[in-house]
Amino acid sequence: MKLRMACLAIVCLALGTVPARTQVYDNGPINGNTDAWTINFGYVVSDTFVAPYPGYGFDFQFGVWESPYQVGPCALYVCGTSGPVLSVQWSITSGENSGTLFGSGTASGSDLTDKFISYNQYGYYIDLITVTTDGGGLTRGSTYWLNLQNANMLGGGPVYWDENSGQGCKSNGCPSMASETEVGTIPSEAFTISTGDCSGGRGSSGGCAPGGAPEPSSIMLFGSGILGLVGLLRRKLL
Repeated sequence: MKLRMACLAIVCLALGTVPARTQVYDNGPINGNTDAWTINFGYVVSDTFVAPYPGYGFDFQFGVWESPYQVGPCALYVCGTSGPVLSVQWSITSGENSGTLFGSGTASGSDLTDKFISYNQYGYYIDLITVTTDGGGLTRGSTYWLNLQNANMLGGGPVYWDENSGQGCKSNGCPSMASETEVGTIPSEAFTISTGDCSGGRGSSGGCAPGGAPEPSSIMLFGSGILGLVGLLRRKLL
């Protein structure tokens, strides 16, 4: 009986020490064909999200439309090239581009990637932007606003945040509420927010260190340590 109780305690301890997977707020996939809203030239677009994990650090992805621009003597839309987006200013606030500030910055360089997805019928490039941040403390279940502005694209053209109206959203609190500084309330945009407990520092890839499952070798080493502890307890209890 004592051995069974000891083993149960060890299992509970083991489960409690497994790192939590990174959690995601998902407002739905990129649409790319309906509409999009300018996030440079002085415009700010804001969308709500519900924090999915009570920790520090958040990374996010969002869909954009990029205007092709002329290269050399070629005609526009014939041999234009995608931006790419070089930087974007972001912030997380308690209100609609206002209130308490939980994190802000200008993502560029290794903190920003621009991945081409497709073209649309209007001649725009549809891309996926990924931003890695250090972020701030977010409370699980609380609603925040993601604000994007001052995007800078190679060639200096406009950058538009893709509108998807929350179609296909997969998270509590979606579809998001959304607004734009010029017109006010608008349909929501395509984006995801990934959060995790980064209080212990960020991993080498920029993500939260405890985010995701441990490497298989770590699990094996952890399992062998537990078995050794079980053996030790068994000897003592017998």
